[in-house]
Amino acid sequence: MQRLVLTSNNVQLPGREDLCPAVIEVECASGKIIHVRPGKTDETEYYDRDTVEVLDLGDLVVLPGLVDAHVHLNEPGRTDWEGFNTGTRAAVAGGFTTVVDMPLNSIPPTTTTSNLDLKRQAAIGQCWSDVAFWGGVIPHNQHDLLPLVNAGVKGFKCFLIESGVEEFPHVTSTDVKVAMEYLEPTSSVLLFHAELDCNPVGASEYTTPDPRAYDTFLRSRPDSLEFSAIDLIISLNKQYPSLRTHIVHLSSATALPLIKHAKSSGLPLTVETCFHYLCLTASFVPAGHPEFKCMPPIRSSENRERLWAALMDGTIDFIVSDHSPCLASMKCLDTGDIMKAWGGIGGLGLGLSLLWTEGRKRGVTFSRIVKWLSTNPAIHAGLSNKGAIEVGKDADFVVFDPHCELTVTADALRFKNKISPYEGMVLKGRVDKAILRGQVVWDRYREGDGFQPTPLGKLL
Repeated sequence: MQRLVLTSNNVQLPGREDLCPAVIEVECASGKIIHVRPGKTDETEYYDRDTVEVLDLGDLVVLPGLVDAHVHLNEPGRTDWEGFNTGTRAAVAGGFTTVVDMPLNSIPPTTTTSNLDLKRQAAIGQCWSDVAFWGGVIPHNQHDLLPLVNAGVKGFKCFLIESGVEEFPHVTSTDVKVAMEYLEPTSSVLLFHAELDCNPVGASEYTTPDPRAYDTFLRSRPDSLEFSAIDLIISLNKQYPSLRTHIVHLSSATALPLIKHAKSSGLPLTVETCFHYLCLTASFVPAGHPEFKCMPPIRSSENRERLWAALMDGTIDFIVSDHSPCLASMKCLDTGDIMKAWGGIGGLGLGLSLLWTEGRKRGVTFSRIVKWLSTNPAIHAGLSNKGAIEVGKDADFVVFDPHCELTVTADALRFKNKISPYEGMVLKGRVDKAILRGQVVWDRYREGDGFQPTPLGKLL
């Protein structure tokens, strides 16, 4: 076929608050959108059915392909945790046609161009979604940063606290300044894991020393760690005001006034939060369930509502999964020891249903969801061909049934280690199809597992 025509009564077009009927034409050879017009089409109108495939989606919702800008695919080196094949399959089955891979926890991490080459070589032929890459800032790798920019990484991540893996050490403020000097002349962005431990305290010093109690862990990662880190990030950004900076996985609402003030003063600062901070609360976490552990932690219900308010007013720019899986043994599920367990949430591909479930309670529209899950993360990662249903952009789409209910089961999870705090939850809305550059790469009703025979993802 030379062209694909998609039509639906409920398409989210840029610049429109509400869903509307629309027709989208795709050139199959290029995988690009070549025409968009409001209104529904009749299959029998002017299309030559020998050269044009018409996909009438009825009342299903059509959104631009989603972008998850914070995913740990862990390959090479830790493919027993995750991998390009399983991770990107999980992504596309949830409507995420593009993911951006973090520089850790692969071995080696993406801190040099040779390490980036190893990662790209490992990814070839395995990706069901498109994949882009973040680089990493660690002590003394400043001379590797510009070569990584030239090699195509979308930006750089650093940790202000221990990362959890020895091959990716955290940086000091001095290290950050050195990196910022190298990066400021570029169009790159510096991402921060924003926790800064000014007064390290052991769990034994807390009034609830039980390592199975979630409150023990929560007290070990207080709001002050995020507040101190974000205060430092803003002060550093003021010294290098033309360099974009970004706070990953914001958990604590206490830092929101700092962020608002920094943004209003004109600093190029952006912020993401995660599905788990918007959908879960500390009171929801049972004792002895390390699958809920992540850093920074899931906090109170009042904190969650403040994060939602910050999303709605634009203080927080977009939402990511921070999919960070590990082996089941590392989660200490047998003992329930939250303090010893690996900190990371498994949830890649569930984001749209999670966000629709919680967002619809708060009056969230699909136009906002597209902004948070597609347009803004695409802009953040410099993916100019992604993020909207517009002429010239990649023909990436997610087809969503907003009325269907979905029960999260371990068997239904498509990532490698099927451990998730969302297991057992009943979610509203379900992805029916994912389309990547005009090709239906996943279809719930396709025979077998729903995936097309071979992966079509590209390395961006």
